[in-house]
Amino acid sequence: MPFPLPHSIRSDRLNVRPIDDADLATVFRLCNNADVRRYCRAVRWPDMAQASAWLARIRQRVADGNAMQFVIELHASKTVIGTCVLFQIDEANQRAEIGYALGREFWGMGYMHAALVALVAYAFRVLGLHRLEAEVDPRNENSAASLRRLGFQLEGLQKERWIVDDEILDSGLYGLLRSEWSAHKTMASAA
Repeated sequence: MPFPLPHSIRSDRLNVRPIDDADLATVFRLCNNADVRRYCRAVRWPDMAQASAWLARIRQRVADGNAMQFVIELHASKTVIGTCVLFQIDEANQRAEIGYALGREFWGMGYMHAALVALVAYAFRVLGLHRLEAEVDPRNENSAASLRRLGFQLEGLQKERWIVDDEILDSGLYGLLRSEWSAHKTMASAA
């Protein structure tokens, strides 16, 4: 039985909530930026028709219990600034992958860290997952640093795993166990 989608996951500054149709144009605009697309294979849409097709695929994965797709919005203004997702949800093995993208104009403000703290806490505490995984282009040092800051550890490198825009790319694989998250949170709050 698939996990139910939450109405929202709140942090101090942000609301992480399920994507709806009205969000697609904003998400398309945020992701249709060369800096964002460079490291995020999932958001390479040349036009709104392909963005709409992506949303339809996501909705099917959500209905099947394989994904939870969210937008990240600022509390005060309700401005959508990015997306995050739990996908490849494996209920039997209590694991999922996370992915995320943030509009370029919102980089460097701590928003993605806050959103991911909320998402990871939700995955472990509410959904009861045992393990989270993430895949990062090794050239994306900021994303890798964000994962390490959350307690994720680099578990391996898959060479030449993806071909994107005729470029062959490696993939860094990160993992985080619920027990490591709890220990990491305890150490972070003591520091």
